[in-house]
Amino acid sequence: MIEQPTEITLHQKSRQLEIAFADGACYRLPYEFLRVHSPSAEVRGHGPGQEVLQTGKQDVNVLGVEPVGSYAMKIVFDDGHDTGLYTWEFIRHLGDHQEALWQEYLQRIEVSGASRHSGGAEKSVKMPGGKSCGSGAGHE
Repeated sequence: MIEQPTEITLHQKSRQLEIAFADGACYRLPYEFLRVHSPSAEVRGHGPGQEVLQTGKQDVNVLGVEPVGSYAMKIVFDDGHDTGLYTWEFIRHLGDHQEALWQEYLQRIEVSGASRHSGGAEKSVKMPGGKSCGSGAGHE
């Protein structure tokens, strides 16, 4: 069983959730990344091949996180999305594979002709944030 995190911090300026575990693992996960990879049925569907591409989420914010037992958290986003339980195991998966998952998402956006923006297409996309935990910097 994956242990609970030792700290969860919401960085509202940079729109990133920072999560640290006792074994030293620490991740900074952009809100947009968390939203488009939500474990909810709304995003993942009810089976293989039923995934729904999330678009227009670049500026999404997190209103709060709520613990669910000792194994997960629920993230409440400002676009009204608050379903799907982010287990500690799932969070570690997202953190460990952040770059590959992000590039896959960007490719799906490009192929579909959709946009990360809520109101139009864009030409160039860069990874928002990244794994830079442990810098010792103050909270944003």
